[in-house]
Amino acid sequence: MSADILIQLGTKGAEAVLQLTRDALEKTIKEKGDSQQAAFDGTTYFLPLANALLKIEAKTLGDCRQILTQAQSLNDNKPAASGLTINALGGILNKGIATLLCEEVLACLKCINKEHPTKDSAGFLPDTLLRSLGIQLVDGRIAGIAVILGPAKDEASAVQLVRDFQKRSIVSILVGAKDGVTLRSQLEKQKVEMGLENYIVPLGDDYLSAIYAVNWAVRAPLMYGGFKSGQWKEILSYMQQKVPAFVVLLGHVDEVLVATGLGVLSMGFPIITDLEVPQLGKIDTTLYEALVTEKDYRKLAAKCIETRGLKVKVANIDLPVPYAPAFEGERVRKEQLHVEFGGKASLSFEYLSIKDSNTLEDGKVEIIGPDIDTLAEGVRSMPLAIIVEVAGRKMQKDFEPILERQIHRFINYAMGVMHIGQRDMNWIRISRDAYSKGFRLRHFGIVLHAMLHQEYNAIVDKVQVKLYTREKDVTSLLAGAQKVFSERDERISGMTDESVDTFYSCLLCQSFAPNHVCIVTPERLGLCGAYSWLDAKASFEITPTGPNQPIIKGKPLDERLGQWQNVNDFMLEKSNRAMEKVSMYSLMDAPQSSCGCFECILAIMPEANGVMVVNRDHPGMTPCGMTFTTLAGSVGGGVQTPGFLGVGKLYLASKKFISAEGGLKRLVWMPKELKEMLAEKLKARCAEIGEPDLFDKIADETIATTSDELLAYLEKVGHPALTMPALI
Repeated sequence: MSADILIQLGTKGAEAVLQLTRDALEKTIKEKGDSQQAAFDGTTYFLPLANALLKIEAKTLGDCRQILTQAQSLNDNKPAASGLTINALGGILNKGIATLLCEEVLACLKCINKEHPTKDSAGFLPDTLLRSLGIQLVDGRIAGIAVILGPAKDEASAVQLVRDFQKRSIVSILVGAKDGVTLRSQLEKQKVEMGLENYIVPLGDDYLSAIYAVNWAVRAPLMYGGFKSGQWKEILSYMQQKVPAFVVLLGHVDEVLVATGLGVLSMGFPIITDLEVPQLGKIDTTLYEALVTEKDYRKLAAKCIETRGLKVKVANIDLPVPYAPAFEGERVRKEQLHVEFGGKASLSFEYLSIKDSNTLEDGKVEIIGPDIDTLAEGVRSMPLAIIVEVAGRKMQKDFEPILERQIHRFINYAMGVMHIGQRDMNWIRISRDAYSKGFRLRHFGIVLHAMLHQEYNAIVDKVQVKLYTREKDVTSLLAGAQKVFSERDERISGMTDESVDTFYSCLLCQSFAPNHVCIVTPERLGLCGAYSWLDAKASFEITPTGPNQPIIKGKPLDERLGQWQNVNDFMLEKSNRAMEKVSMYSLMDAPQSSCGCFECILAIMPEANGVMVVNRDHPGMTPCGMTFTTLAGSVGGGVQTPGFLGVGKLYLASKKFISAEGGLKRLVWMPKELKEMLAEKLKARCAEIGEPDLFDKIADETIATTSDELLAYLEKVGHPALTMPALI
């Protein structure tokens, strides 16, 4: 097959998709009317691809006609109204973009007609999913996205491919069928667990479902890059440079798939296939090769990584089971269980402490008590104490809880092992499959030794692990550990912004949101909820040139707003001069910027003289007239938006929570789930500020979902926000 044939096939495919879309759209308009809502559910971007590249807000089926007009223009190798045109490969990629735009309309029609999503498939991916994955994409837990079209040559090859991607922290997105066989069905027959938590997401059994991966990817520059609809050059460049996706085409190609592939190449995503096709080296839109063949499934994942130019870290640990972040969300169910520790089954805890280097033997793993291969018939639980002792010249007492929290993550990376919770509230399960492959308790020690050295080698010199499995030992050790847990909590809770002379930056998300800068203080964690001041401090000690940099506060400019000259100078420099100042304690005056992976959004409610907050897991309407998704479309992208603010949920209970505007007394509404989650902390804070009844005066969606309902409730209960100085 020559390159000329590919161009011929792509041309035919684009024409076919254009005609199919035109016919399907007119048929649906005839049945449902041109005012039928067209926008996908779960996004503020309507039809995201058309919105991003054409600046068309397709709210109705009638609006979709504009998309087809522009797609036809591109197919004729003429610029779209937004100016969009791709000159690479003689303009043939324009037909590819036209195909993708039509496929987005076709998918929308499928959703309207209840044909998508198909059974056991995700279909359209909502904005909140991309936001929730943001921190994993920027910190490397997700190294890439593989959009796999079609089934593998056999079931064993299917498992080989997705396991190789999982080991490399790459999410597999599954699309399409050949002769009734899908990659999803191949994996199901081999009992491979799927779901985003396992880095395997089936989008749909038809090839059209691939568009859901494309219109998910195109939202990244809108959410994180701060770009606006119609900035097609910047959006396509962002996708090429920052969205770590590629396509794997297996076993089948036709005219439409070729046309779709041309569209994929226009966005900078290379195609790797097991088919004999013409090879395309680097083109103007890709970083490296555009189209390559690799028939050996054992080499396929590595070829994909090389072609896309991904930077992948693979943990090389001597374990009998695969080990990678992809297995962090795996669940070991009762029917799969060999043994469990903690939870409701037995006594269990984990504890990490600093020791003198002379007392430790690096890499030593001791099991004090029976191992999991001594269980009596029918017994499925054991007590367990995981005692980790570390030493290092740069080790500090403050680092103990930070390193201890990593036990959860490191143990979870082992396939067939489930870890939930921490400290004396952990729950660990080992599956029969992992046990049959040879996994034993000593492997916990091997994992912790290897990973603490790998990720914290700047401060960790030695790691020694002891595992106790006799109840009397576990009970005895637990008392001492709990005393330390209480001491740690008391010390951390006593830290204030005033008690330190240094704040820390977090620039981790600048790989996605180039102008965003997070300032982390003892009383204000990162907006993603994942990084506290102590985390940032430890990160700087570990990686002095990393994303967490110290900022000496110096003399304050405005203590009420929380402004310091040094912090403002840092903000101006690191935001690429996009922001001249930042107020740490204000919602209204130069608030912090928001990247996109915030846990919650604060929004001003002028009519209530207060603020509401909504978390990204809340799907419903809020009293400000916008859902989380709609609000997030206005807040993200690394810009300052007075009156709106992305925050970590624990910030709501901080003494510095919008203290410039009066703090917690301004909070008038929040989702019930979030309120219950933070109930203990919020009630304590309400008591501290002399408003013990305030918690009950904060409305939720069971009380109000409109502004009028909210105001009526606030007046009824006498919420203090109503009598405070005006916010505006």
